[in-house]
Amino acid sequence: MNTIQDLLQQLTKMRWSDYLDIIIVAFLLYRILPLIRTTGTMRVAKAVVAIIVAAWLTAVLELHTLSFIFDQFLQIGLLAVVILFQPELRRMLDHLGNMKIRKFFGTEKQGPEMAPVIAQTVMACEVMSRERVGALIVFARDNPLDEYFKTGTVIEGQVSEQLIRNIFFPKASLHDGAMIICDGKVAAAGCVLPLSASERLSADLGTRHRAGVGISEASDAVVIIVSEETGTISVAVGGMLKRHLAPQTLERLLCNELCADEVLHDENLVLRLRQKLQKKSKEEHK
Repeated sequence: MNTIQDLLQQLTKMRWSDYLDIIIVAFLLYRILPLIRTTGTMRVAKAVVAIIVAAWLTAVLELHTLSFIFDQFLQIGLLAVVILFQPELRRMLDHLGNMKIRKFFGTEKQGPEMAPVIAQTVMACEVMSRERVGALIVFARDNPLDEYFKTGTVIEGQVSEQLIRNIFFPKASLHDGAMIICDGKVAAAGCVLPLSASERLSADLGTRHRAGVGISEASDAVVIIVSEETGTISVAVGGMLKRHLAPQTLERLLCNELCADEVLHDENLVLRLRQKLQKKSKEEHK
């Protein structure tokens, strides 16, 4: 009871600037934490938390030798973290540095124009999965992927099922690389992506899957991988790989990651568009 009274007394003594300070810090944490929530940055966070907790426990338990070691380590801890986790920190800072101001404050979202792009992509992936055609499709979001455009062929074409399938046709010159979709258009194809060095990936996954996970670790991109051997559809986001996805599951996942809230309220929008496009495609083939 006394604790609650002490807390209430402290609240009454707070000035308006203290409340503003708390609100700003809470907002920054709310916006920054999701941006850096990748495999690499989580490793950094876990290491820092583990060191701080261990140092606190050694002090509480009066383990003087260990406490002295941790105190010495904490004095040079920042430098040690920078050296040990340099790649992860660089990716985290690149991610934050490339974040648009409007997106950071939550005012910029992709609108309904992404619905037909998703519908065409899901249709293409469904056919390629059935025909065992390998594919690697990258949806760029806030992090620019200009450095990867240079490794492939710039296209700047409208996203369509036919274009996607033609690019990944086994005898096409660009089928081995990655396609990058940016701002609702096919920006480039035949692009070379960084391979993931994660030990958590299954040994049976090939270069295409490792490249998909690799670019999702280095950026905030959403990546679709269609296996050439099994026809399995997978999606990589934030260094995490989701495998064995049905077309409907792929559709929902892409909507959740790429579409604005108003599109998400209508869950059947992309499905209706895809059905309409499939019907139109069948009529054209007759």
